[in-house]
Amino acid sequence: MSITIIDSVVPKNGAITIKPYFDPNRSNMGLEKYGMTLFDGVFHEEQLACIEVNGIKRYLTGLNEFAPEIKLIKDPDAKEARIKEIRTVVAQLEQDLAANMIDIKDPDFWNKVKICKPDNHELWDRITVRAGNEPVYLDPTIDPYDLIKVYAIEAGGFSMVAKSLEDARTRAVPPKFYLDKYVDTVSTKTEGKKLRNKALSELQKLFDKNTNKLFYVAKVIDPNSAQYKKSTPNDVIYDNLDRYINGEGIEPNEKRAAQDFLDKVALDMETLKLRAIIKDAAFYKQIATKADGMIYHMDSATLMGRNPSECVEFLKNPLHEQTLVDLTKKIEKYWNQ
Repeated sequence: MSITIIDSVVPKNGAITIKPYFDPNRSNMGLEKYGMTLFDGVFHEEQLACIEVNGIKRYLTGLNEFAPEIKLIKDPDAKEARIKEIRTVVAQLEQDLAANMIDIKDPDFWNKVKICKPDNHELWDRITVRAGNEPVYLDPTIDPYDLIKVYAIEAGGFSMVAKSLEDARTRAVPPKFYLDKYVDTVSTKTEGKKLRNKALSELQKLFDKNTNKLFYVAKVIDPNSAQYKKSTPNDVIYDNLDRYINGEGIEPNEKRAAQDFLDKVALDMETLKLRAIIKDAAFYKQIATKADGMIYHMDSATLMGRNPSECVEFLKNPLHEQTLVDLTKKIEKYWNQ
């Protein structure tokens, strides 16, 4: 059986595309400055992934109901729904590619499949994705091969293409491309905006109702915490935190910055104040890390912990109240200048 795959021309208003992925904050030979993944005119092409065990090949198509990921679905209803989805798509592909009509409820369903059998090497070995800096438009409602590519990408069949924008962002090694479904991408982008807006709303609440906590949050977040005194205008603190939330501070990723701010705001006042004290105590040399890698209170040579978090817990312990009083008195003296 000979199968020829012809790339059809898909209208550019398609809702599904393979787009180049780049992180503007991650170096990529300078290409990130221009919103590019590859050099101009360069393309990457990849064949559908295949796992071979004991001479048996298994393609990552997303259209094999006998695949391990389907067998491992524990919920019977979810498993049944997934199998139904696979059979529905395979039946559609059989109709489009071979005029082969199959009932998805037929007990001999897979015996009647001609083209999309899981072991049809002649088909799956020809499925490839080719992409560059320009989006590749897919229309699975018209082109059956686009439909195959969409399911294969979502099943991890192409290492260079993430199944979504969110998947691309969370990978340890960023991919070159991602599958852009309009609904998924808008949802991901909206999530970041909602997080930022929530953080800005919390910032406004602190400014209006709890300036003490505003002060401590700024101390904990800003690397230059010593710049903040009790006399520092709240407008200055507000502006610095506003810029941090918008990715203009030490954390350039707006989503991570907003989440970090919200995490700090969620801390109780005692913990926030102690973290601020520890941070400034290190700046003013009231505590220091010695050769053994541990942090000590310099005046008493008391071991406090191996990191700031352990130092906070140390100061919360009533047995170390004297150290807490000493540090608080000395650090607040700087704060009140």
